[in-house]
Order: sequence, then structure tokens, then C-alpha cells
Amino acid sequence: MGAVFEARDSYSAENCSVKRALDVVGEKWTLLVLREAFYGARRFEQFQAHVGCARNLLSERLNTLVEAGVMRRVPYREPGQRERHEYRLTDKGLDLLPAVIALMEWGDRWAADPDGAPVEITHRDCGHRVELALRCSNDGVALTPRDLQPRPGPGARPAESA
Repeated sequence: MGAVFEARDSYSAENCSVKRALDVVGEKWTLLVLREAFYGARRFEQFQAHVGCARNLLSERLNTLVEAGVMRRVPYREPGQRERHEYRLTDKGLDLLPAVIALMEWGDRWAADPDGAPVEITHRDCGHRVELALRCSNDGVALTPRDLQPRPGPGARPAESA
């Protein structure tokens, strides 16, 4: 960012939104499960076919996402089969789409396949690629990292004295 968080040492790093988010989604397999959910996977077998982790690990990740309220289980039954569950993103989960797209954009730029992006996210109506942008909440102006200034928010807590 362009500016330094000048008061950083005055505030605790323990109450950190990034840390709390990573506690839920900061593991490789969890992010890959989310990627597949955004691509339309709903059933365990669909996730397993595309995520590439062991069944027990996938089950743990899905359970973690359900417990965190990022996904929900929806029962279904195929004729003649036992009841099973689909996994669907909640509003909380859908709010992670920009983070997943940001990781895709970063990967396409800095860890790219020589042939280019393996998947492009496009606008359904016009077919052009989607791009993430930082915008000012007041006037909608597009921002760069140099335009940003970190400052204490309402949840900032004073640092413990040494």
C-alpha cells in the first residue's frame, strides 16, 4: 500500500480480520473446494473428482465449511438410494467469490502456465473477462495500492503494554 499504518504499533494484531478469515478458508484444500463450488459442484463426488484430495480430507473440509456457515448441506435422494447431501454456498460463502477470483488473477499473473490461464471468468451477457477492482465507497473512483491508507477501524483494540 502507498501509506504506512502509522499507528500500527498502538493496536493489537490479535483482532485481525485476515487472521479470522484464514482460520476458516486459509488451507489449500478448502480454497480448492470453494473454487469447485463456484464452478457449480454440489455433490461429494463432484468435489472429489476435481479437488484431488483424499475422501477423509475432503469430508473434513466440507464439514468445516458447513460449521463455519460458508456452505450448507441439502439432503437429496436418488431413486432406490439412501439419502445423501449436496453442499451449497450460503450468502457468507458467495461473498468469498471476489477472494477466489483475486487468487486466480494473481496465479494467472505470477504463477502462470506457459499456455495461459486454464480458466477465464467471463461476463455471461457479453463474454468479456471479469476483472476485480478496488473502488472508493464514496465516489466509485478506481484505486491502486498507492491510493490506500490503513487506519484503525471500530474493532481496533489497543496493544498490550510490554
